Amino acid sequence: MEVATQVLSEVRGQALPMVGAAGPSGVAGADLPPDAAVGGARAAGELRLTRTEFARAVQLGIVRAGPPAPGGAARYTRAELERIRSAEGFPDALRERVETVAGAEAAGVLLGVSPGRFTRLARCGHITPVGYRINRYRVVVWLYLTAELREFADREPGMLRGSAPPADRELLAAKADLRPRKWRGRYVGLLLRRTADPWERAAVLASVLPEEELREAVPDPAERIVLAALAPPPPYGHPQIPAAAAVALRLLRAQPPDEVHWYRTSLDFALTGARGQSKSTGDRGPT
Repeated sequence: MEVATQVLSEVRGQALPMVGAAGPSGVAGADLPPDAAVGGARAAGELRLTRTEFARAVQLGIVRAGPPAPGGAARYTRAELERIRSAEGFPDALRERVETVAGAEAAGVLLGVSPGRFTRLARCGHITPVGYRINRYRVVVWLYLTAELREFADREPGMLRGSAPPADRELLAAKADLRPRKWRGRYVGLLLRRTADPWERAAVLASVLPEEELREAVPDPAERIVLAALAPPPPYGHPQIPAAAAVALRLLRAQPPDEVHWYRTSLDFALTGARGQSKSTGDRGPT
């Protein structure tokens, strides 16, 4: 446990960047050097995005965070902001890339289909949510990128009309709903692309496993402490009210046995690499 305590002190404040950290207000900043960094609030203002739009841009990797502040808050370099501001069509094109619609009714209107048809398309895995919110009735409301919905309509016009294909009918008969699983896969993939550190990558995969599966996969308590310290925070918009948070928490954990097996196998592979790095460099995790 002494090793774990030392590791925990080393990694505290080094978890994956959180979005929306407080920073200086205002939009001016041309006098700052290219490697200067600002907080999330100021970065959002300079990119002419709302807090939610900026969070989505960071989540999707459109805006890349720089080295975090000493306290762990995400920072964004002047060079990164200028890169985005200089892109063609800024800021409208940027906003279009992060625009979302919430729920089957709004998404169906965008595609020109009924809410029921859209729900079927999403439940059967043809359309992947980009986020979620929990409404006052503790019901999950899925969020979809409008750009992706338009691309789907252009790519699969036949699926917007006519009867459901046999594979979809089988899924519906089994009362399957692939939306949580598809969202988890997208969320984990985005997090993994934001770090090359082997222990952070292992922590991302560990965060998706149910507790009992994680204990079996990582029997060493010291390693579990490291993975917990490096675990990514819940996605932006995750509810704070306990009852709603309990509903949302179920979305963050793998559920079907084959999905759990996939993440557990991936975690085993990631831990092999992380342990190997620790043995060769003495960095980060227990040896």
